[in-house]
Amino acid sequence: MTNFSFESLATCSHTKARAGVFYTPHGEVETPRFMPVGTLANVKTITPAQLKDTGAQMVLSNTYHLHLQPGEAIVAGGGGLHKFMGWHGPMLTDSGGFQVFSLSEMRKITEEGVTFRSPHDGQMIKLTPERSIEIQNILGADVIMAFDECPPYPATRQEVEAATDRTYRWLERCIVAHKRSDQALFPIVQGGVYLDLRVQAAEALAKLDMPGYAIGGVSVGEPTELMAQIVQTTAPLLPIDKPRYLMGVGTYREMAIAIASGVDLFDCVIPTRWARHGTAIVSGERWNLKNAKFREDFTPLDETCPCYACENFSRAYISHLVRSQEILAYTLLSIHNITELIRFTQKIRESILSDRFLEDFGHWLKTPEVGETEA
Repeated sequence: MTNFSFESLATCSHTKARAGVFYTPHGEVETPRFMPVGTLANVKTITPAQLKDTGAQMVLSNTYHLHLQPGEAIVAGGGGLHKFMGWHGPMLTDSGGFQVFSLSEMRKITEEGVTFRSPHDGQMIKLTPERSIEIQNILGADVIMAFDECPPYPATRQEVEAATDRTYRWLERCIVAHKRSDQALFPIVQGGVYLDLRVQAAEALAKLDMPGYAIGGVSVGEPTELMAQIVQTTAPLLPIDKPRYLMGVGTYREMAIAIASGVDLFDCVIPTRWARHGTAIVSGERWNLKNAKFREDFTPLDETCPCYACENFSRAYISHLVRSQEILAYTLLSIHNITELIRFTQKIRESILSDRFLEDFGHWLKTPEVGETEA
């Protein structure tokens, strides 16, 4: 695997939290780091230039959605994913597995792969491990994900065990199908909420010399405390010299707990999705800008935040835009929310480097109070 490596720079003396650098062909990613989601080769409502200003280093895109629209051939015709969307930093594509398995009424799983009906035009599409890797090879992201079966929550032990075993067999086929040395293939640890299955899966994957590892199948409806147990059990079993990626997680508390367990990378649609509902993330809290208290509040969302929204506009102005359903509201809130989550992981990184992680962020490792609203 060319141009991929992970360097650990510091480890917390009280937890498994670590600060490092993930080197990719399109640049470095300082870890721990939150990655914004650009599902259809764009992070919703903002430009790549605005995205860069948030402090984003690595961006996620979606194989399933890009395959349906516009199609990987068009992306390749546009020079590959980086050039097509105008983002020149590191990129990751997921395998499409999570999206396919969320279509529970529209798909059929076999050992060969998954057959599903396209929600766009109704045509039947077959996605196999080989096809997922082929599409991702064509798209050209730096990191690509193995095609896995993501069991829902709740699911029986028998169902989860079958899905976890199939995920490993599909990984073996993904490894054979993978044709590009300038793309790093990450396997995914499944196992649902059954910790012994997680341990078995993590130990089996750790024996393979992969350039990085992901933990999947969380944030699928399980309680936060179960997610914490899964990550605390799984992450330390993965190779210490490779990056660890927790899929689909992006709240302050979830990221802090995972970082304390040794996780390096995160992605989540929260910052842009909440922005489109008029919600700002400020110091880990969720603020609804439609609330009356913001109508005449002429202070920034966060006076300490260096983002374009906070440096130039007031809460009152953004509240006005939200109430008026102006697109600029969603752009400004997306810029702020992404900046907020990236800054959170940047601050944690600095605290690890100075061995103050537990002192500065230990409160995020505790169980939230009843009724507490947090991001």
